Amino acid sequence: MRPPAPLPHELRSRPFHVRRAAELGVTRGRLGARDLSAPFRGVRVAARPVGLLDLCRAYVERMPERHVFSHETAAGLWGLPLPSLGALPLHVSAPAPLRQPRVAGVVGHRLGSGIRTTHLAGLPLVAPGDAWCQLAASLGHDDLVSAGDRLVGWRSPLVTLDEIDAAIERFGARHGARRLRAARGDIRPGSASRRETRLRLRVVRAGFPEPELNAPIRLGAGWTAYGDLVFRQFGVLLEYDGEQHRADEVQFHRDVERLNDLAADGWIVIRVGRLLPPARALDQLERALRARGWHGIRVR
Repeated sequence: MRPPAPLPHELRSRPFHVRRAAELGVTRGRLGARDLSAPFRGVRVAARPVGLLDLCRAYVERMPERHVFSHETAAGLWGLPLPSLGALPLHVSAPAPLRQPRVAGVVGHRLGSGIRTTHLAGLPLVAPGDAWCQLAASLGHDDLVSAGDRLVGWRSPLVTLDEIDAAIERFGARHGARRLRAARGDIRPGSASRRETRLRLRVVRAGFPEPELNAPIRLGAGWTAYGDLVFRQFGVLLEYDGEQHRADEVQFHRDVERLNDLAADGWIVIRVGRLLPPARALDQLERALRARGWHGIRVR
């Protein structure tokens, strides 16, 4: 069997619409060759899309003007942690009076008035705070808080708390508005991961003091360490075990040095991971806090 004819250069490295291919002289037979995939009707791509970004870049080739990626798709593009994010279906919203998209592999929505939109990596999408609000209809409380924590997360926040509040106001009384306000009460700046958020929620619900998140700790050795959940008043630190760093010898030894310096300054460090599940860690946290003078009541 003869190999397919080469595509025009400008079609080889990006998705393209069949109309554009026809303008460049590509035949219908060539468009049906096995080396091309068709993620959406009318779209071809030389390399099969492997993730959300690839699929969005393919769909945008046939996306009507003023349509935007929204809901779980926009949240995924912004990097918000979701309990399960498959590449399909894509969620796309259209402003009135435009018709909602009706395409295989796409869930169409009406873009509500006041919802802000922008661009990311060349893709039109709902702004991060508004995309978070759109998740209220599909996520439970803790997952909504985890996604909200990412919006104001450590090192690379996407929005401010005031901007989240403004997005909630724009969302108005749509379905999920009550969930948004409940989740907003539990959002805290400084979380670095979904795991940290869920651990924090578990700690606070158990009646422990609310910790600082990824707070700086100035060490006697002359440098500053950061802890996941810091109970500064009691000199106690709760954090996830950095097992992902053990394959990196340099990072592993940095972790050892950090723990040694924390211990030398009197900090009690409780690490949560595969070998120490959260329930067991909370027992250790209670003993450590009480040893340092905490007299609260733990909720079991």
